[in-house]
Amino acid sequence: MSDHVDVLIIGAGLSGIGAAAHLAKDLPGTTYAVLERRAVSGGTWDLFRYPGVRSDSDMHTLGYRFRPWVGDTALADGASILDYVRETAREFGVDRQIRYGHHVTGAAWDSGTARWTVTAEVDGEARTTTADFLWACSGYYDYDEGHSPHFEGQERFDGRLVHPQHWPDDLDHAGKRVVVIGSGATAVTLVPAMVASGAAHVTMLQRSPTYILPVPGRDAVKRRLTSVVGEKRSYAVTRWKNIGLQSALYRLSRTRPAVVRRMVRKANVALLPPGYPVDTHFNPTYDPWDQRMCLVPDGDLFHAIREGRAEVVTDRIRTFTETGVELESGTRLDADIVVTATGLNLKIFGGAELVVDGEVVKPHEAMAYRAMMLSGVPNFAFTIGYTNASWTLKADLVAEYVVRLLAHRRAAGKRSVVPVRDASVAEAPLMDFDAGYVRRAVHTLPHQGDVEPWSLRQNYLYDARTLRRAKLDDGVLRWS
Repeated sequence: MSDHVDVLIIGAGLSGIGAAAHLAKDLPGTTYAVLERRAVSGGTWDLFRYPGVRSDSDMHTLGYRFRPWVGDTALADGASILDYVRETAREFGVDRQIRYGHHVTGAAWDSGTARWTVTAEVDGEARTTTADFLWACSGYYDYDEGHSPHFEGQERFDGRLVHPQHWPDDLDHAGKRVVVIGSGATAVTLVPAMVASGAAHVTMLQRSPTYILPVPGRDAVKRRLTSVVGEKRSYAVTRWKNIGLQSALYRLSRTRPAVVRRMVRKANVALLPPGYPVDTHFNPTYDPWDQRMCLVPDGDLFHAIREGRAEVVTDRIRTFTETGVELESGTRLDADIVVTATGLNLKIFGGAELVVDGEVVKPHEAMAYRAMMLSGVPNFAFTIGYTNASWTLKADLVAEYVVRLLAHRRAAGKRSVVPVRDASVAEAPLMDFDAGYVRRAVHTLPHQGDVEPWSLRQNYLYDARTLRRAKLDDGVLRWS
């Protein structure tokens, strides 16, 4: 394998494989490599092994725009998504360009040579690769450690205490009493999955409620269309249908939150037992989409509650005991297993240090150009998906834009391109989102601006038009 490539991609997950596939199909002749820290591809979809792990977005928008998700499954299990990602890598020859066991620790840009020198740790030794363009596709999660707050007395607990990010292979929950701490996407996935696979009883213990919306597990429109027009066309139509529904729900949530609150509550009441205290356990204090809304296929969480095999408790932990947890209300929850589905940590660019001409780049001091490049950092792009829609919708747009950028650079005979920040552009948070993992790490992230092209709208329909038509000689990108 060459020590120099035109484009070096960091991460062989959903984003990295998609980025490489775009290069392979849209920019032939480009040499590239994908550096993957782990021994296998798949990223999130290989790392997370907890029961029931699945998508929290529909697969007809989480799938790549250029490669249809086959079938009518709306929210797919992790194994199916992993197969889809790896099949995409094989189809476009990306699998042959992945270098496994490469933990990227730093990257240095030299303007004299117009190249990046990327350092990766491989089997305990440093190895370098040079590239004309660097593309970070490692997402923004810390894949070493999830968010694990310390609970009073947790050392006294005689049962198993596990975090979903590090699910033990030997954990047998059949016939066991389980407490799942949390109310986000992981928790609402774990509870019905553990019930279905034999847990005696599962309690979801939450400090405060989350919006949980039941959705069909299979897309009836996709199924009917496929029988008429075939897989490829039905995928395209279903994708746009779902994009429209996602966008409409988000806009309605921001403009008329009370309407969406009533809609979600009505859906919850219809599936919960008569007289259930829905306003205690399923009535958040914040507006819809201030945090990400959780989707549950065919209302599986509510069915588990209705059957009496699962329950939701809204309270705070006072302390762990030898047999479970004691809550501030005085209630005791006995458990054989406690799962801390307390969230994830963010780590921008996988923790790699960027250096430009000897100066260390401090991401929180930089401004993001179109939410995919950094001010003052040449020949560099990063992929971060939407917070209010499927990750891959944004990832595909970023990939299309980067391909245009690289093609323009080649055609114009330029060696480098860098966004140059205007001092008059005011700063705003890159992720205007109230989720805990964002609040904990917002001080480490780049900013966005208050005007285009420095601002991000979190709107696929708008971005699809803008990014595909945006001028590359816009006065902000400096070519040399």
